Amino acid sequence: MAKLIYTAIMSLDGYVADEDGNFDWAEPDPEVHAFVNHLERPIGTYLYGRRLYEVMVAWETIDDQQPFIRDYAEIWRAADKIVYSRSLGTTSSERTRIERNFDPDAVRAMRTSADRDISVGGPTLAAEALRAGLVDEIRLILAPVVVGGGTRALPDDVRLDLELLDERRFDNGTVYVRHRTTNR
Repeated sequence: MAKLIYTAIMSLDGYVADEDGNFDWAEPDPEVHAFVNHLERPIGTYLYGRRLYEVMVAWETIDDQQPFIRDYAEIWRAADKIVYSRSLGTTSSERTRIERNFDPDAVRAMRTSADRDISVGGPTLAAEALRAGLVDEIRLILAPVVVGGGTRALPDDVRLDLELLDERRFDNGTVYVRHRTTNR
């Protein structure tokens, strides 16, 4: 059975974007980006909310000579994408479909039948998956910055018991932590 994984780059105080919606502080350097590529390589399907999809769809056409950028673009293009949106009319990427509602039972069935891991992206959609008890792992990349407010990476109304599986520190001060949920 595939795992459902929530990965987020967040500030040390827990935000994926600041109060103005900016997340430029979260751009990984080459070392961190290469590590993220390693994490994302086993992903067969990305589950996105509309806003995150609109950010990520740029990877469909990125043509950059930096090896770590080119590598991630290839990883992203090779995966299936499901966008959960009531307002998005069409998609701008291959291997992408729109679902109007997040259905936990459909995601459970997808996880059971998938031969590769599934990633849930974006804090709003991830919160739905966390509330439904679907998330197997939480992977957080903690950027060395405090932004003071904005969009929280994790929901306020969910209690999860976690087991630390892995951690790593990077030269730029970024820290990676990987936890398994234990109360599913």
